[in-house]
Amino acid sequence: MARRLLAAAALLLMLAALALAVTVAVESFPRGITVLACVVAALVAGWWGLTHHSAARSAGLGLALVLLAGSLALIVFEGEALKDLIVLALALLSIAMAQRAFVSRAHLPAAPRPERAVLFYNPKSGGGKATRFHVADEALKRGIEPVQLHLGEDLRVLVRSAIANGADALAMAGGDGSQAIVADEAAAHGLPYACIPSGTRNHFALDLGVDRDDVVGALDAFGDAVERRIDLAEVGGRVFVNNVSLGVYAEAVQREGYRDAKLRTIADTAPEVLGHGAAGLDLRWSGPGGREGRSCAALLVSNDPYRLGHALASGTRPRLDSGVLGIAVVGAANGGGRTLQWSSATFEVNSGANVAAGIDGEAASLEPPLRFRSRPGVLHVRIAPHHPGASPSARIPAGPFGALRGLARIAFGQATD
Repeated sequence: MARRLLAAAALLLMLAALALAVTVAVESFPRGITVLACVVAALVAGWWGLTHHSAARSAGLGLALVLLAGSLALIVFEGEALKDLIVLALALLSIAMAQRAFVSRAHLPAAPRPERAVLFYNPKSGGGKATRFHVADEALKRGIEPVQLHLGEDLRVLVRSAIANGADALAMAGGDGSQAIVADEAAAHGLPYACIPSGTRNHFALDLGVDRDDVVGALDAFGDAVERRIDLAEVGGRVFVNNVSLGVYAEAVQREGYRDAKLRTIADTAPEVLGHGAAGLDLRWSGPGGREGRSCAALLVSNDPYRLGHALASGTRPRLDSGVLGIAVVGAANGGGRTLQWSSATFEVNSGANVAAGIDGEAASLEPPLRFRSRPGVLHVRIAPHHPGASPSARIPAGPFGALRGLARIAFGQATD
């Protein structure tokens, strides 16, 4: 019943926002066209600023701010600000309700309890979440052996030692880079694995269907839990659970000041990679249909495709068991500046020198050629029975019209979990 009410409310709010937006557009013509032109010009000026240094950067970003301020002034002084804000509020509320309406629980098979589960935890990860939530103590209460990762220790060595001593299930409480190491060893030894969301953003946990706000509850994955099989992916033999990023972000991650000033470091890196006179990125690959691609602002290779460019649950992966890589290229030199997105079981990137990469958010330098491949269904993942067990985007149809039809089906009781 709650899902039906959320879906019905989302549809009504969406219709109200659309009706009010049309009314405002008619009443304020041609102001709306002028505002749109200012916003577009501001985006162009902002991009110019980001890709240049010194005075050119200041001029571009300054012009972008002036144009945005001008568009805001047009809205305010024409007396339509309140209506525009209402349209925006209705649209945002509709999106929020629609996203909640599509969330559902996966029906997964039950998994037998392990006899000797081992939890590895990084007390520093996520600002000290494992310590704050007393993960080690909570693990002991559930009969799980906690193993702390100390500074300078090799996590993979610790995991292999635990397996040699009889561990029959593994879990990691830490960032996604650490999750990848434990997941890789679990898959290699045919052991079940659980993701405990004590990192900073916990993207992997989100797409697995683990409640990121329930750190302690995730430990129930070693009780009367459910299980699913998912893919892993690798580049040059190194496993990743989320993605490998090449391009501006990957170049910025390599820099010493990135952790302390992320946005500033990325802004300083952009003109050196993309700006006028910059050498650009020496990246070469084959795109859809075998078309050759080269250079780009960003190239993302993910363990299963992301849902990109959508209002609902953008940046999540609907599935982790499709057996393919997701590949997205932004600003390819010979792609007309468009974003290209496709999937493939394998993918190769070539270069004339080592390539800077961000692997699950961690800096790396990879020797070309970079050979990516999906490893379908190699990992058994245990999930607490009270967690969703599916990505937030698992049930969201593709495209706006599909989403509208999906909401209507839920609202009229034609859709089930």
